[in-house]
Formats: sequence, C-alpha cells, structure tokens
Amino acid sequence: MAITKYTLRNPAYSTWRDLEEVSNRLSRFFDDAPAQDRAGAWAPLVNVSETKEGLVLTAEIPGMPEDGISIELENNVLTISGEKIEERKEGDDERRCHLWERRYGTFSRSFTLPRTIKSEDITAGFEYGILTVHLPKAPEAKGRKIEIAKG
Repeated sequence: MAITKYTLRNPAYSTWRDLEEVSNRLSRFFDDAPAQDRAGAWAPLVNVSETKEGLVLTAEIPGMPEDGISIELENNVLTISGEKIEERKEGDDERRCHLWERRYGTFSRSFTLPRTIKSEDITAGFEYGILTVHLPKAPEAKGRKIEIAKG
C-alpha cells in the first residue's frame, strides 16, 4: 500500500498554510541576522574574509564619526559598538518627514576570534563609512611547506 500526501479539496484556503506563514514570520522576527528590519534596532552589516596573513573584518557604519565607534577585545571576543545620533529635532516646524528609513541609536556586534589571531597586533581603520579591522594570524596558523628529507 502506498502512502500519498493529503491535499485539501479547496486549495485556495488552508489552515496549515496560514499557520506556516505565521511560523515563518515569527522565525524571521527572532532570526539571528543583524537587526536591520526590526523597528528601532539596527546593527552594522559585516563581512569577514581570510587571507594568508589573517582575517579582515569590514563593517558598514555610514553617517558616524570615527570617534563614535568603539572596538574592544576581551577574552578573545571582539566587540564593535557605538551610537548613531538622530539628525531630526523635536519641534522642527520647518521640516516634514515623508519617509524615514535610516536607523539610529546604539549598536553592538560581537565576534569570537580564533585562538590563532595575534590579538596584540590587531589594527583598525575607518574611511568613507567603512570600518576595517585587520586580525593578523600567529605564525603557527599561517601554515608552511614541509620539505621531504632525501634519504
């Protein structure tokens, strides 16, 4: 006897489809991705790449001054934080906002670093709204070629 999938006679309406849609919405709300879409919250988008020499972390933080960004390292956890101040002022009768998509407020992103990173040699730069953090590898993590001894 074969087992077949049950299909409703009226495919236009399905209680299960409604429940699945609600479940998908809830999972997107509690997703671990950066809080770009949640009301009032935001976090910079980050890329991490690897080279022979180390890791490079870049974060988009437009509209912030360099001195408004903090980078801290504690127990092998790198934390980037800051606060983006809103430009709008209360009681500004000369200006009406029609669309307000940019996010403001505090943010914080933390990353657990591998043990092979030389934490004392970490450097950072900030240019055109892009924060770049260079995380150099320890010599033992870079790898090396081992020659075969001639016997």
